[in-house]
Amino acid sequence: MRLSVSEMAKLCGVSVRTLHHYDHIGLLRPETASDSGYRWYGAADVEKMQQILFYRELDFPLKDIRDILADPQYDKQEALRRQRHLLLLKRERLDGLLELLDANLKGERTMEFKGFDAGELEAARRQYAGEAKARWGHTAAWRECQEKTASADWDAQAEGMNDIFRRAAALRESDPAGPEAQALVKEWQDFISAHYYQCTDEILTGLGEMYTADERFQKNLDRFGEGTAAFLSRAIGAYCKA
Repeated sequence: MRLSVSEMAKLCGVSVRTLHHYDHIGLLRPETASDSGYRWYGAADVEKMQQILFYRELDFPLKDIRDILADPQYDKQEALRRQRHLLLLKRERLDGLLELLDANLKGERTMEFKGFDAGELEAARRQYAGEAKARWGHTAAWRECQEKTASADWDAQAEGMNDIFRRAAALRESDPAGPEAQALVKEWQDFISAHYYQCTDEILTGLGEMYTADERFQKNLDRFGEGTAAFLSRAIGAYCKA
């Protein structure tokens, strides 16, 4: 798939100006560029645009969407489940407003204002948008991550990350303290430092612990093979203790 800016805009129901803005702020950059500077969107860009539009439908600010998608542990399946939950909350609120309107159309006098309350939806949205920032937002690592991901080659980064995880899955029956596993951990640490933030042993230790302590991270890694998260966590633990 290869789409021009105008074709992408038509497919997604947005303006060309919107796509240029998304490119400018690093939210969605076209996959490839020709020698003449003309830029093309690929299948991965279309998929990412769908995610962006889900978040926009839920009234997430563009900066929050960029932060969510830039999270090194972004899990699309978990994101879809979260988006569905938020859309259900939004539907419930709209259903309440429709009931209130219907009552007024029937001439019923009511002082009911509960339908206007968006508190639950807003709280859920803030919690979701703030999770990554809550983990890293006070650190120089978070700021560095924002700078690096603003101009990231998303497809190349995703493929590089997945390649490391696939190789971790292939090694999961081996000794996590063995030379192959330890070399892979070093490669993963270097990958994070190159593409996201300076990954110190302390930060790497925290990531390794999250791979098994947080169910979402565990599921994301175990889709490469059951036990991958636990293996990588143990391998990181051995690496950082060495």
